[in-house]
Amino acid sequence: MTNDLIGALKTRCDWVFDLDNTLYPASCDLFAEIDVRMTTFVAEYLQLDRPAARALQKAYYRDHGTTLAGMMRHHDMDPDPFLAFVHDIDHSPLPVCARLRDAIGALPGRKFIFTNGSKGHAEGVTRAMQLDDLFDGMFGIQEMKYTPKPHQSAFDQFVAAHNVVPENAVFFEDLSRNLAPAHAMGFATVLVHSDKDWSHEPDDARPAGAAAADAYHIDHATDDLTGFLETVLTC
Repeated sequence: MTNDLIGALKTRCDWVFDLDNTLYPASCDLFAEIDVRMTTFVAEYLQLDRPAARALQKAYYRDHGTTLAGMMRHHDMDPDPFLAFVHDIDHSPLPVCARLRDAIGALPGRKFIFTNGSKGHAEGVTRAMQLDDLFDGMFGIQEMKYTPKPHQSAFDQFVAAHNVVPENAVFFEDLSRNLAPAHAMGFATVLVHSDKDWSHEPDDARPAGAAAADAYHIDHATDDLTGFLETVLTC
């Protein structure tokens, strides 16, 4: 990918970031805390042993986009206690990166968080990373009416809520499957990939490695969000 093509992103007006394993690096392993807490909640809610609860958790994640969506659909679960429990985590592994703050702050136009987690989770993560004041909006699973990415309705609700024109926007995401709807709508898509082993996830739902960058719906790919944004700004 040439710097000219990357630099062309500066013509976009809105910058949309997924949260987990995208805005912060997968290497800090914050999501592992959430993952363990989801297993605990499913086990206690359904009175299952942990291996059975974990297998069901991962099947729902694969089939419905989130564990939460599967639990709501198949077990009529109230989402709010689940979200409060799984996002009650220690934020200390999160990095505070002055370069990332400067890069996001320097981007022309508006900046948004678009996450399958809760808005409260996004607020907690960005506050811990000292980025919370940089965003014009945070759109979480409650705002999606609990239908997560990659479902089209999640994207439709996001763009309607914030008057985003996809052809004038960039979307950063670590899950390849979540970039496909964005690409079809006209977003410029950026895959934030990692070499971290996500073998505990179903094969088709793992955060993407570098090989996924060749997919038709991925315009750009990087394993260094900060460096990528700095390149956009200097091209």
